[in-house]
Order: sequence, then structure tokens, then C-alpha cells
Amino acid sequence: MPVQPVFVATWRFGVAAARVGWKRLSQGATALDAIESAGNLTEEDPEVNSVGYGGLPNAAGEVELDAAIMNGVGHCAGAVGGLQRTRKPISVARRVFEQTPHTMLVGENARKFALRQGFPEANLLTSQSQERYIEWRKTQLGADVAHFDLGPTNSQPPQPLFTPDNHDTIGLCALDANGDLAVGCTTSGMSWKVPGRVGDSPIIGSGLYVDNEIGGAAGTGHGDEMMKACVSFRTVMNMERGMTPTEACAEALRYLIRKRPPEAHDHYGAALIALRKDGMVGGAATYSGFRHPDRLWQWAEATSADPVLHEGCYVTPGRILEQLG
Repeated sequence: MPVQPVFVATWRFGVAAARVGWKRLSQGATALDAIESAGNLTEEDPEVNSVGYGGLPNAAGEVELDAAIMNGVGHCAGAVGGLQRTRKPISVARRVFEQTPHTMLVGENARKFALRQGFPEANLLTSQSQERYIEWRKTQLGADVAHFDLGPTNSQPPQPLFTPDNHDTIGLCALDANGDLAVGCTTSGMSWKVPGRVGDSPIIGSGLYVDNEIGGAAGTGHGDEMMKACVSFRTVMNMERGMTPTEACAEALRYLIRKRPPEAHDHYGAALIALRKDGMVGGAATYSGFRHPDRLWQWAEATSADPVLHEGCYVTPGRILEQLG
């Protein structure tokens, strides 16, 4: 008997992705195909400056993209890290597992692989992101962050600047009419990062994870912290233990908070979405870093052509706060 398709995406800008993903599912597409299509939509949107084309660059002025896609059918996954001058990185990630025996390709060789697969070389900087980079460079007084040979006489490299929009990965979860699951994650990563830095987004188990018998999860936020706790894998395993998706996300975040000192994650934030095998959805975020007037934790759920935008729930070290929407 056909299953009611469900599509879930992080952030307010995920509404458009959820709409496209659900439309593909309603037309009979697999969860994997729906994830790729939704990811491409956001990657190609120059107004989203934390994903794909138009993403904010690293400290050397180069946009480096990370992406991963995982299919519940066959438990397959592909990922790319530090991919330059290539659009639609989630599609390149899919080619990795479909066309090679590997799971992840990185850097220049990921770019060469993409070229061989027919992805043209492309400029990823928009005029807006270029202007923001120039303004950021004017504020930096330390040694260029691209230098890795700092000695005792050198000043420390400038730190990446956390802003409300500079590490807003889009995470995606889908359940298709056959009852199969898939997840995806794509991002340009932290703005002004050290060249070569790869966050949690393309790391299977950290930025995303799916088990076709249980459910899927994907994250967004401060990836350097989130990858230390394998939060997406933990979320899925929490659902296997009987937790609801929201409970599973919240427990994984409490684990992160418990294991890492407050100064490591305060003000930066971590968040998760989850989709269970039975179609139940949920999400949670750390209160610190995600509960501000200009930065609310919002995620989109689509079970029809009109996605619903949720807010919450929020997690503090001691408890789950009331879910707001």
C-alpha cells in the first residue's frame, strides 16, 4: 500500500526546497531523487549565501562547498568536501557513490572528478558575496588565515566571524511512497574559514544519517562542534530506541552540550531535523545561538504542496523548552 510522502528541510529558506522535494515525491520520484532536486534548488539560489552558488567564501576568497547524500535503500552514501568552482555539489556527491567504490572525494580531485562527470567549471562568487568578502578583509589585521606556518613571532590568524547566516547548512530528509528514506546536506560552510576546512555536513553520521528501517536525520549549525558528537547518527539510534523524532533530536543535542564545554557551542548553535519511518517528523535546536529575534530555529515540513514552517523546540543543558510551533 502506498505511503504518504513526507519531506523535511532546515531553515525558513528550506520551505522552497521542501516544496520541490514533496512535488517530486508526489509524482512518484524516489526519496533519493527528491533529495537531490531539493538540494539543487537551494544550491542554485544566489540569495542563500550559506549554500552553493553565492555562498560566502573562505579566508582566501574562494568558495569551498561540502555536500553529502545518503540513500536508505542499500545504505549507500556519497560526499564531497572542499569542492571548488563546481555547482550542484549534492549531485556530485551522488555520483561519488554511484560511479566509484568510494564514499567521499575532497578538494582538487573532487573537482576533477566532477569535470569528468560532466559538471562544468563555474564561478561560485556573486557580486554580493564578493563585496562582503572585501569588507571582511578590511577588518582583518592578523596574518592571512591561509598561512599554515605561523611561528612564535607571527600574529594569530583572524577567527571566522559567526553571523546569523554564515553557517546555515540546509539539511534534508525524505520519505517516498514506497516507504523508503533518504537524506542530504549541502553547504558552503563557515564564512571566512581556513582554506581546506570541512565541517560536519559531508560527514556520514555527523551532518546526516539514515537507516531505512528506522528513519533519517540531518543537522545545521556549528559543524566543528557537531561532528564531535555524531549527532545525526545518535538521533537515528534514539528513534530506534523508541523516541519521537523531536525527543531524539533533543537528546542528541543534550549529549553534545554535556560533552563539550559551554564556550565551545554557546552563541553558535546546533540544530537537527528528523523523519521517522512511519512519517512522524521533529526537530530541535540549542537555545543558545538559535533563539534570538533575528535567528529563530525554523524548519519546513511538507506533506502537501504547501509546506508548514515550524519553530522549535529548544534545548538547554538541563531540559527541553516548550515547542513553539
